[in-house]
Amino acid sequence: MASPAPPTFEELVDEAVAAPTDGWDFSWFEGRATEARPSWGYAVSAAARLGRAQAVLDIQTGGGEVLDFALARAARRPPLTAATEGWPPNVARATALLRPRGVTVVAAAEDDPLPFADGAFDLVLSRHPVRPRWDEIARVLSPGGTYFAQHVGPASVFELVEYFLGPRPQEVRDGRRPDHERAAAEAAGLEVAELRAERLRMEFHDIGAVVHFLRKVVWMVPGFTVEAYEPQLRALHARILADGPFVAHSTRHLFDARKPAGPRPGA
Repeated sequence: MASPAPPTFEELVDEAVAAPTDGWDFSWFEGRATEARPSWGYAVSAAARLGRAQAVLDIQTGGGEVLDFALARAARRPPLTAATEGWPPNVARATALLRPRGVTVVAAAEDDPLPFADGAFDLVLSRHPVRPRWDEIARVLSPGGTYFAQHVGPASVFELVEYFLGPRPQEVRDGRRPDHERAAAEAAGLEVAELRAERLRMEFHDIGAVVHFLRKVVWMVPGFTVEAYEPQLRALHARILADGPFVAHSTRHLFDARKPAGPRPGA
């Protein structure tokens, strides 16, 4: 019996366009795209810290999936846990997911001041914040408190970005550099206990995975639509069929920073 014909460009794209993009559940990509994970295991490490914390804030929680995973695996739930999120569909999704775990989800735009009192939290978490507000992170941390987060690094998935947009300026490629973020954290008064970085292989196995990724991670190719980039998408579809998966690399770094427990020497 002859093998069934592979899906057409139109079929793959239509399926990707129909898929929901809210939250940070990436299960849709199973069998269609892969990404190596950082060796430090952020969510599991966060779970261990949750079990020791008293008051926790998760910044830019997305749909709440990572915090939910960590809380489910924590040895105990903190007495107080809150989360912020700025995109309305994700606020609703995170609220529905996290409320049963006793988490208060607060709608707050990513660039707004955090709507909490000074020193309110002994643990602040964040996975892939758009832009860390170091001054606000330092402000809401209690003395001796910890900021534990996984950030997106410089030029992440730029093989795909530059396929559609062409070479990016060096200042854009240098954005999110770990050393720059370390300096900003220290300028806000935090002490960086650990900073680790890794570059991780990604593979896109069909054009539908590319379309769904660019619709979900909207800052990669701002204003992306299938119609606007159809010629490039068709060319990439043909390339994947001929040569195999499109390979890119994500960059990630892990921050473990602490607010000093008392005044700096000589302050």
